[in-house]
Amino acid sequence: MTTYQAPVRDFKFLLNDVLNTKEKVFSLPGSEALDDELLDMVLEEGAKICEEVLHPINHSGDQQGCQFNDGVVTTPEGFKQAYKTYTEAGWSSLSLTTDYGGQGLPETLNFIIEEMTCSANTSFSLYSVLTHGAVNAIQAYATEALKQEYLPNMVAGVWSGTMCLTESHAGTDLGMVKTKAEGQADGSYSINGSKIFITGGEHDLTDNIVHLVLARLPDAPEGVKGISLFIVPKFMPDGKGGVGERNAVKCGSIEHKMGIKASSTCVINFDGAKGFLVGEENRGLAHMFTLMNLARLAIGLQGLALGEVAYQNAVIYARERLQSRSLSGVKNTSGAADPIIVHADVRRMLLTTRAYVEGCRGLSLWIAMQLDIVHRHPEPQARETANNYIELLTPVIKAFFSDIGYETTTLCQQVFGGHGYIQETGMEQFVRDARIAQIYEGTNGVQALDLVRRKLFIDEGGLPKQFFAMLAAYIKTHEGDEQHAEFIEPLKSALLRLTNLTQWLVNAAQDNPDELGAASTDYLRIFALTTLGWMWAQMGAAAKAADADKFHKTKLVTARFYFARLLPQIEGLDTGVRSGAEHMMSINEADF
Repeated sequence: MTTYQAPVRDFKFLLNDVLNTKEKVFSLPGSEALDDELLDMVLEEGAKICEEVLHPINHSGDQQGCQFNDGVVTTPEGFKQAYKTYTEAGWSSLSLTTDYGGQGLPETLNFIIEEMTCSANTSFSLYSVLTHGAVNAIQAYATEALKQEYLPNMVAGVWSGTMCLTESHAGTDLGMVKTKAEGQADGSYSINGSKIFITGGEHDLTDNIVHLVLARLPDAPEGVKGISLFIVPKFMPDGKGGVGERNAVKCGSIEHKMGIKASSTCVINFDGAKGFLVGEENRGLAHMFTLMNLARLAIGLQGLALGEVAYQNAVIYARERLQSRSLSGVKNTSGAADPIIVHADVRRMLLTTRAYVEGCRGLSLWIAMQLDIVHRHPEPQARETANNYIELLTPVIKAFFSDIGYETTTLCQQVFGGHGYIQETGMEQFVRDARIAQIYEGTNGVQALDLVRRKLFIDEGGLPKQFFAMLAAYIKTHEGDEQHAEFIEPLKSALLRLTNLTQWLVNAAQDNPDELGAASTDYLRIFALTTLGWMWAQMGAAAKAADADKFHKTKLVTARFYFARLLPQIEGLDTGVRSGAEHMMSINEADF
């Protein structure tokens, strides 16, 4: 059976010593109540519920899975009580607006709790993550009447939310959706159609489920410009804060999945269901992106979180498992063999996982800070700059973090050898749970295309130029700094390579648009590895400046490992990108 201990000290190191969160975010309007005492309480109590309530039902939840019977979905044993405990303690409403009952704390804190929750129990985390996104979309675009009717219960976790986007024939191409919406005399809409892959589309955790549905009005334009967004509840509100009659919404089936088995993934059928327009007609996809972009960041967090819990269990096993002798001589003189943690290749796997996970954690909190700046900063320019960073980095975080989640959980499973392949150790569940993050909320190939086809060209390349300029300014500021010296030169070299490659790609695409697709996945990884180099430069310098205790010494060693063994990947990836699209596109379709 696996164990989990929330990395509270690492969070505090990032917040206080690296990112200067107190000055940059926690001092912004609306965050005045967040003092050191409250911060410590949130971290410690959040860790406690994840360690003691959520993680103990992770393995059993995977074994039992969700059960489907005549349109009704039952979650695994313990989930309903855990959800009640979680929501009543306010964890699902931590950063949601106080206007409808939320606590209004910074999104940065919510990202921390979200990571802990995902590490402890990824399937469980999905129920509140989707509700969080749905609340934000309704708050941003719905009428005040709809907000008053739905948000208090959703914020409290009494009702949950979903996003109903794709259909069996459409996949990621949402311009192909066929679900119809027809206006009714009372101002509502009749919704007809079926949606697939709906996370949390049916379950027994809440009194009501509020679906956000993409559908087409009669005579709507073709493609993505003809999609509208609707609230379609499972039960109609009774006007008194409770539920009334059942709407014509039914779960047709649940998927039998490779992982996240305790998360219900549903086919949802709308058979003349009553819905209510959210926002403007034919602007539904743009409105839904409020939810989708937050969901993509959350999915990135899943990869990071699963890497963390897999790492913790792999380290415990590597310290205890005796196998062979160290190449440099006997280490365990009282035993028949040495613990496998003495072997260099085991350390490679563990340090690779640690360097990726801790680097991604730093970047996740930095992007969360940008969300807080967008929502709280009084200066328009600061809000615009932060929003640009979010727009540019969302596909990077979703794709790279989830790739790393699968890679690192597999490495940690490998540490266990044959025992990692056995269900009882729990390691194979982390691998299975991590795999989906590379696929849903837009596959990682789609994220890479979004980066190179859209984000590199918005505002004539203004987004990447602005981000690169920030990294260049950081390098210039610290070039003569002794604490940064060993990290600045490799970071400077990596940034130069990335900026040159970006210009090469933009130029090459003018002659052959296929160059973008051919380069996209490798380019995104170069972008991500360079960005993590920026994070590790900050973390390494902060560790050098601190007292030389075990925590900071280990942090410094990990920083050096990242620059020596992981960042150099960009050289080979760069070469591959510059080889061009011809090697992929010249083969005939029939020859595959």
